[in-house]
Parts: sequence; structure tokens; C-alpha cells
Amino acid sequence: MDPRHWPLYGLRIRTPRLELRLPELALLDDLSTVAAEGVHAPDSMPFTVPWTDTPPAERGRGVYQHVLGSIANWSVRNWVLSLAVLHEGKAVGRQDLGAADFAVTGEVNTGSWLGLAYQGQGIGTEMRAAVLHLAFAGLGARTATSSAMTDNPRSLGVSRRLGYLPDGLEVAALRGAPVTLQRLRIDRDRWEEHRTVDVRIEGLGACRKDFGG
Repeated sequence: MDPRHWPLYGLRIRTPRLELRLPELALLDDLSTVAAEGVHAPDSMPFTVPWTDTPPAERGRGVYQHVLGSIANWSVRNWVLSLAVLHEGKAVGRQDLGAADFAVTGEVNTGSWLGLAYQGQGIGTEMRAAVLHLAFAGLGARTATSSAMTDNPRSLGVSRRLGYLPDGLEVAALRGAPVTLQRLRIDRDRWEEHRTVDVRIEGLGACRKDFGG
């Protein structure tokens, strides 16, 4: 694929086991299939926007549209980089990195999901480490934030292993009921202290200006 008109397609983030990249249409179709096959147990809901409540076909279509929408709505003042995560050449999940007014705040946020078949293998930690490296080492971020429901030990465990610190609680509405979220934050110095994953970035020079940093 020629990324001349959208150089973000040339960005690659690699770890010992994973490659993260903005998915072209064929890979996006594969990623959507992973979502359709399930990303959490049916009796749980780890997302404040319950996008997985839909039937499998609609769930896959929603992922397809979401990623394309993140490209269509991109601006240097408000962006979300929705990356496909590949393990052994196969799509296994999605890792997002986003920011609003990054040039002013120096702050990014993350979100992700991983196919059920690929959970419990440390992939979630490795893919978050990859985008933290992009944020801090690649883009010069000062802080990164995340959040998870207080009853989501897997997500909270990923943040803890990477060095995030608690940043207070907040209440959100989910399916008409309140849920409690744990906010988390990590700054550049703490990221440096806790980084253990070898990460390589390719193609950032051609698209750096698109992040507004």
C-alpha cells in the first residue's frame, strides 16, 4: 500500500512478539472478524460503551466503521490512532492511542481490546507497552492516562505492571446503571523506570506532524 496521502499507514510499531499498524482494508476485515468472534465472556461488560452487546455480524461491522471513522475524523487537535495488533502475522486485537490538543497538554490516553482466544498470554501488556513507547519516546508525551472498571482485574493488572498509578475514581452509566472506574496515570519518568519491553518504531518521521506535537 502506498501511504503517500495518508502517511500514518506507513507507521509500524514492533515488539518481540507483536506488530502494531493502522489496518488497510483487508487487515481491517480480519480485525473485525476477531471482534465478531468475541472479546469477553458473555456475562461481563468491561466497556462503558457496550459495543459488544450487538450480534457478532453487527459487532464486526461496528469495528470496521469505527476504525475508518477514526481516520475520517482525524485532526491534529483531536486524534485517535486505532492500531491493529498482529501476533504471528494474524490480527488478535486493537490498541488505541488518542489525544486532544496534544501540542498543549502533552497527554495521551489509551484503550484496547483483545480477542478471547488470545487473552492470558501477556499480549495485552505488550501492546500497551508498544503505544506507550510511541507516546513517550516517539512523540515526546509528558503523561498517559487509562481507566478500567474496578471489577476488571486484567486491565488493572496491565496498568500496574507498566507502572501506572491510581488517579482517583469516577462513576459512569452503563446500561442504565452506575459503574465505578479507576482512573490511572503514568508520567514520562515513571515510564522510563518501568519499561521492560523492547520496542521499535518505523515510519514516524513521515507522519509526526499529524499528531500535532
